Amino acid sequence: MTWRGSSSPFDRVFACLVYLLPLLEAVTFGSYLFNQIPILGQLILVPLSPFISVYGLISAFPFGRLILFFVLLLAVVRNPRINHFLRFNTMQSLLLSIALFLLDIVLQLVGLPLSIFQSSSNLLAIAMSNLLFLAFFGAAIYAIVQCVRGRYPELPVVSEAAYHYVQY
Repeated sequence: MTWRGSSSPFDRVFACLVYLLPLLEAVTFGSYLFNQIPILGQLILVPLSPFISVYGLISAFPFGRLILFFVLLLAVVRNPRINHFLRFNTMQSLLLSIALFLLDIVLQLVGLPLSIFQSSSNLLAIAMSNLLFLAFFGAAIYAIVQCVRGRYPELPVVSEAAYHYVQY
């Protein structure tokens, strides 16, 4: 989808920053993997630690994550004065975050809350945790790399939904 025009370096940086939202939320699913492979935890968690602490402060505030969601949705995605590249990537990032949130709710309803993933011997919980972490972490990293290159990241289903929402 590079046909929508070029993106400035400013837009590329901010498009990369919005993908920190699903990236940080995916890290919670990787706790079991980080316990089993400590070097992986060091490689991922150390560079993200400043962002994790800021996101923790936002999450500690009542409705902080919801407020952040609406600020990004209303101030960026629904603002026609902002470049399409940035609005599209912000919407795609929000959709990834919504998917992670909904998967977390479904896992809790099934009886596999995130607290089980840290020290569980349940093979299903471990497999689900690793799969969700790798899928969403990989998607966020892919999107960040594509944004750095100035291209629209193509994620199945998510990109289509984001494009239809930010069509104007």
